[in-house]
Amino acid sequence: MKYLVLLCDGMADTKNPALGNKTPMTCAEKPYMESLARKATVGMCRTVAAGLKPGSDVANLSVMGYDPTVSYTGRSPLEAASIGIDLKDTDVTLRCNLVTLSDEENYEDKTMVDYCAGDISTEEAAEIIKTVEEEFGNEKYRFYSGVSYRHCLVVDNGTTDLGNMTPPHDISGKVVGEYLSRSQNAAPLIELMKKSYDLLKNHPVNKKRIAEGKRPANSIWLWGEGTKPDVQNFKEKNGVSACVISAVDLLKGIGKCAGMQVPEVEGATGYIDTNFEGKAEAAINAFKSGIDLCYLHFEAPDECGHRGQPENKVKAIEFIDKRALKTILEYLDASGEDYRILIMPDHPTPLDIMTHSSDPVPFMIYDSRKPQNGVSLFDEENAAKTGIFIEHGPDIMDILLEKKSI
Repeated sequence: MKYLVLLCDGMADTKNPALGNKTPMTCAEKPYMESLARKATVGMCRTVAAGLKPGSDVANLSVMGYDPTVSYTGRSPLEAASIGIDLKDTDVTLRCNLVTLSDEENYEDKTMVDYCAGDISTEEAAEIIKTVEEEFGNEKYRFYSGVSYRHCLVVDNGTTDLGNMTPPHDISGKVVGEYLSRSQNAAPLIELMKKSYDLLKNHPVNKKRIAEGKRPANSIWLWGEGTKPDVQNFKEKNGVSACVISAVDLLKGIGKCAGMQVPEVEGATGYIDTNFEGKAEAAINAFKSGIDLCYLHFEAPDECGHRGQPENKVKAIEFIDKRALKTILEYLDASGEDYRILIMPDHPTPLDIMTHSSDPVPFMIYDSRKPQNGVSLFDEENAAKTGIFIEHGPDIMDILLEKKSI
């Protein structure tokens, strides 16, 4: 038996005027998802429990079968694991975004122009983080470069009691002052952010980007604090071997913490220009190598939601369907082996708010051995109409692996 989890990050949405008052899932032409949905068990699942923030960290842990109320210690430690940082129990890590802020004199008056600094390349970002480490790094603070705009700060003997360290993608287009933590514990970190603007505004990488008409990475933004994660080995927990295929450090980090294989895919960007075919091929190669379960993660719908791009969000879903799912289905059907497929988002990223929500998400589980009476169109409305609802998100993995029934 082979298991595929096709995780379409942030795919769920609300009805949007720009799409004829439909959701991107409704509008997207996704024939391969629909072909499965017609014979699948379809319903809704709550991936973000009450009281938890609807981040991709919490939601993906839930889909993977881990109860975030038990195993979640913060977002950035998972990303640190992906980067390969060996954390001490006394270390506190924070996500270090490279962002674009407007040019008002006072930091508090600046606007969050772009939470990802114009999709800065990993190579450019590495040069900037190197400068940040040279200027601010010491025995207390260590900066590590990651992928694109996503990086990491490790604080020696730090604290997670930092007040509200706001994710930058939650405040796109807003003046940042009221979103800066007022906690005394956070004050040194806020000071680092402020100093970084003066350090980076005339950085050679940014001068070149501005000359090319691109947005500069003119400030670091710290958030997502946490401590060394404690995630149970996936195979020991579930009895099947697994891999995670993703472009983003967060998912890679969860996979590494869970003892899953984490293959690298050339050209995997986390956006709509990602290597869809390459990621599909990586999943097929994993199955061929004997892996039982492949967790194939696509970030593109989420990024389009954060950027308020309805047409691109639709396109991202269509690309996943036609450039990835099609190929994997052809392989699985030709293999002659039984398989089960779970397709779902981790959380909604509605276009109208351009950030995550904690609403339940649609899911389907297809079993090649046991066709069901499903739905003709896989979207939020049709999934809700089935009346099937999974209240405890981590149960979805046990259901996929047939350890529990719906």
